[in-house]
Amino acid sequence: METYIIAEAGVNHNGNLNLAKKMVDEAKKAGANCIKFQTFVTKNLVSRFAQKAEYQKKETDSKESQYDMLSNLELSFDDFIELKRYCEKKEIEFLSTAFDHSSIDFLNELGMSKWKIPSGDITNLPYLIKIAQLHKPIILSTGMCSMEDISNALNVLKTHGATDITVLHCTTEYPAPFKDVNLKAMVTIGETYKLPIGYSDHTIGIEVPIAAVALGATIIEKHFTIDRSLKGPDHKASIEPQEFKAMVSSIRHIEDCLGNGVKKPAESEAKNIMIARKSIVASRQINKGEMFSERNLAVKRPGNGISPMQWQTVIGQFASKDYQEDELIEL
Repeated sequence: METYIIAEAGVNHNGNLNLAKKMVDEAKKAGANCIKFQTFVTKNLVSRFAQKAEYQKKETDSKESQYDMLSNLELSFDDFIELKRYCEKKEIEFLSTAFDHSSIDFLNELGMSKWKIPSGDITNLPYLIKIAQLHKPIILSTGMCSMEDISNALNVLKTHGATDITVLHCTTEYPAPFKDVNLKAMVTIGETYKLPIGYSDHTIGIEVPIAAVALGATIIEKHFTIDRSLKGPDHKASIEPQEFKAMVSSIRHIEDCLGNGVKKPAESEAKNIMIARKSIVASRQINKGEMFSERNLAVKRPGNGISPMQWQTVIGQFASKDYQEDELIEL
């Protein structure tokens, strides 16, 4: 099955619809299956007293509140209607994370096919219930979570009607230190809950999501920007179009490499068996009737004669004809 790759545009459009459309174009060219935004009404999401995260303070005006920062990054519902149409035109799936109940209602009316629950809302009971009752596929991010947090959220979702859930391992730091990624936890999640798994990546570079696919991720989400030098909270922890394209290409190669798990000679290597393997040959001239022994036999390439695995069977038998040195032995 092909890994579903999400270009996480988030708020990297900086509140500009034209930049958001350009991101759609670049995500499509880079090979993403989907581009995901964030839909919110600032006054319904955050109080005016909320502080920004440390990484947000570094990349934006440190004196600005989280409320003011998000207000500047907010797109209108009309903008998202236009964005979804634009994605359909460009043949890339539109997805957006709803961060408040009014945004859930709006995106549901917009006809979004699946729902992404962000890590920050995994402990938001009313939010989880509202999403579950839509009876659509759910992608659940688990940044900052313990296994107990995940269990509680899954119980709520399943109790209220969710049946199709993929759980994404995630480390909620921007950028996430490699030492804190703990990709093996993604495997633990899959083994524990018997659900499809994936990985939402905040590290620098592309190697971690590629490794996640090798470990069984069915969905990869990676922060995406047109230009990492742009002002905004998430640009620095995002990758640019050429990097995203390289990541997609590498993931597709890994998918080809994983195969079906059955160990047998590959079609491409079968032609090399005779060349690389060896056969039992005469190590010197052998006369008809002479007994084969370790003194007159050797193992050499090519492998189109008797296999050296039959060495003990050949030893002690008698030559039915004369042999020249290096000639394949026959029984």
